[in-house]
Amino acid sequence: MKLETMEPNSSWDPVAYEGAVATLGEEEYVFKVWGGDWCTDCQSQLPEFAAALEAAGVPDTNVEHYPVEKEDDGSKTGPGVEEYGVELIPTVVVESDGEEVARFVEEEDVPIAVYLAEQLE
Repeated sequence: MKLETMEPNSSWDPVAYEGAVATLGEEEYVFKVWGGDWCTDCQSQLPEFAAALEAAGVPDTNVEHYPVEKEDDGSKTGPGVEEYGVELIPTVVVESDGEEVARFVEEEDVPIAVYLAEQLE
């Protein structure tokens, strides 16, 4: 199931984030994205991240969507949540050759693409 919040933001400016875009697209990374279309953080952050992946030329086959639901107690449920220790969303795990090489969790001081690019450099 594809997350609606991973629809690229058409007004996002890739030129403003050239370095991050180049880093995200330089290897055959797999991007695992946990989010919920109901989540306001996901709604505000994932469309720009999706636009960055698109600008980087990351193929759709290298972007995996993991829809998350929130239980009454606030805990998260969904595919891979326990396996990857996902507690907050959005969470993005970047893998290379099946190994985790970077992770973004919920909110940082910079956009997801910039944060992950810094981790990957």
